Amino acid sequence: MPVFTLDPAQSAWCADLRDLAARHLRPLAEKGEPGRVNRPLVSALGELGLTARLFGAGALDLCLMRESLAYACTEAETALALQGLGAHPVAACGTPAQRARWLPEVTAGRAVAAFALSEPDAGSDAAALSLRAEPDGDGWRLTGEKRWISNAPEADLVTVFARTTPGAGARGVTAFLVPADRPGLSGEAIDMLSPHPIGGLRFDGVPVSRADVLGGPDRGFKVAMTTLNLFRPSVGAFAVGMAQAALDATLTHTAGRSAFGGPLKDLQAVSHQVAEMATRTEAARLLVYAAAAAYDAGAPDVPKRAAMAKLLATESAQYVVDAAVQLHGARALQRGHLLEHLYREVRAPRIYEGATEVQRTIIAKELYAS
Repeated sequence: MPVFTLDPAQSAWCADLRDLAARHLRPLAEKGEPGRVNRPLVSALGELGLTARLFGAGALDLCLMRESLAYACTEAETALALQGLGAHPVAACGTPAQRARWLPEVTAGRAVAAFALSEPDAGSDAAALSLRAEPDGDGWRLTGEKRWISNAPEADLVTVFARTTPGAGARGVTAFLVPADRPGLSGEAIDMLSPHPIGGLRFDGVPVSRADVLGGPDRGFKVAMTTLNLFRPSVGAFAVGMAQAALDATLTHTAGRSAFGGPLKDLQAVSHQVAEMATRTEAARLLVYAAAAAYDAGAPDVPKRAAMAKLLATESAQYVVDAAVQLHGARALQRGHLLEHLYREVRAPRIYEGATEVQRTIIAKELYAS
């Protein structure tokens, strides 16, 4: 399939997802408490079969889901994405026993997953993480802290990245599947600008065994990067969905709002701004689709393409939402307005799963290595 267009079935599926999100998922999202896991919403995603599709679909399907849901209900999009991010290492690298125990619970929406990579002193530089996995008999004990973890501290299972070999950089990290009821594991919510749940986790000698390892000892960095290479383009898709929602709201507003003797759209300054918004949104969408198609095809340059897609899409969405707020005026700053909501949502994706500056570093590294 050409990466620059969708076939009729894909377009119809995206339209159905937008409609489903608006009619069925948005009411559940509106009943949730900002900063807390919305379990009825997570359950609905499972009942509708969307979570299960996360683990059977390719990158392009994931991007189409995220873009479509983000257009109509960012909370539903984020709840779905966080389930995928937290449990993808289990699906991709877990043992048969790990997958049998947890994937049915996650896909049904009965268990909430989290991906615990970032630390207070190891955010963008993931290889510098310091959460210790200290040998203890046939297993380890985890000691340290994770910070800015989505779905923490309410998640039921956490993919945790810890240092098993001191001084080995990325080569000394192991991924563990840690149920939330393990002794010594605690946490707290963090009040953030973005409305989805984020928190910290503390590990006070949390016991883990070889049965909890994902992908093998000292191979955790590969587990993390495999997951991020899949999800980074889809973060871009989330951003594209928000940008399209802001653009469509702006088209409606500027066509119907009168000022200076006519509709706003007749002012060249306005129409040219809207044209720029539309162009950046479409360019971001195409780069996201291209990165997803490359991932699905097993292309060798996936890290570069994934970084480019996340970089351009998140930066473009920030521009589009900000411009939409400007063209709407003061009404867009009112609590409860679509653009007020998008303005808070659009900022975080430029930082999480690798900040914009990290994406540029990845792109440059890949370019000079080729």
